[in-house]
Amino acid sequence: MKPAGSLADARHFSHDAMHSTFSLRLRGVDADTARDIARECFDLLDSLETKLSRFVEGGDVSRINQMRAGETLYISEACHQCLLLALDAHARTGGLFDITLGSRIEHRKSCDSGPLPQLTGSLIIHPDVPAVTCTEAGRVLDLGGIGKGFALDQLKRILADWGAEDALLSAGASSLLAYGPTAWPVELGGARESIRIHLRDQSLSASGTGIQGSHIVHPAGADAMPAAPCERIWVISATAALAEIWSTALMLVDTQEIPGLLAVEGDLYEVYTEWNGAITPGFPCHG
Repeated sequence: MKPAGSLADARHFSHDAMHSTFSLRLRGVDADTARDIARECFDLLDSLETKLSRFVEGGDVSRINQMRAGETLYISEACHQCLLLALDAHARTGGLFDITLGSRIEHRKSCDSGPLPQLTGSLIIHPDVPAVTCTEAGRVLDLGGIGKGFALDQLKRILADWGAEDALLSAGASSLLAYGPTAWPVELGGARESIRIHLRDQSLSASGTGIQGSHIVHPAGADAMPAAPCERIWVISATAALAEIWSTALMLVDTQEIPGLLAVEGDLYEVYTEWNGAITPGFPCHG
C-alpha cells in the first residue's frame, strides 16, 4: 500500500521511528514552515517511541513488561491514552484485538516451530490516573500497529496547531492518514492485482499474511485461527488508530463473518479484502 504519486506541489519529509519510516507530505505551506512542522512532528515521534515501544529500555512499555505482582507504575499521559484506546478496542472487537500477546508475537516472528507460549499474568490499566498495576507478572505488551496509528493521529494534531490543512502522513507500508481537502491517490497492491483509491480526511490501514510474515496471532491460540481468512485486508476509518485496530481484528475471522462484525461498528467507512488474489471493494460501513 503506497501513495500513487506525490502531487507536484507537495513537500515531502521522512523520518525513521518505531521500527518504521514515517513520511509527511504537505501542501499549501511555504518551505520554511513545512520544515518547522516536520521537525516538530519528528521530535514527537522520537518521544513517542521511547514511551510506546517495548524495545526501548527504560520506556513506559518496557517497564510495564518488567513489573512484578503488586507493583503500580505511573506512566506518561501519551502511553496511558494509547493503552486506554487498546482497552476499548479489546471490548469493541470482542477480544480479537489484544496488545498483551507480545510473547506469542515474538515466538511467531522468530519462526519458532514449537507451541505458542502460555499466556500468564494480569494487568490493570487505571482509567482516571496514568498508571498500571500488575496483579500477576507475565504479560508482555506489544503496541505494534496501534502505536503507529496513535502516533499518526498525534501528528495530525500538530498539523492543526500549525494551521496546516492539507497533508498525507504514512507509517511504513501499512498505515496512511489523509488530512484536508485533497483526495490523495493510493494504490492497494495485492498478490496479482492492484487498485487505486483516493483518501480525503480518512485513515487507511492494511494487514495480511504477507505483511511482516505470520505475526498475526489469535488471542485464543492457533486452533482458533479462521479456516478461510482474508489474505489481506484494508480498513478505512476516521482515525489511524481505529483503522489499525480493525485491520488486525478482521484478519482473525472467516471472511463471511466480516459483515456481521462491521454492522455493529459505527466508526468505520469501508473495507477492502484480498482473497484468492483478487481485491474486492466491499463491506461498506456506517460512518
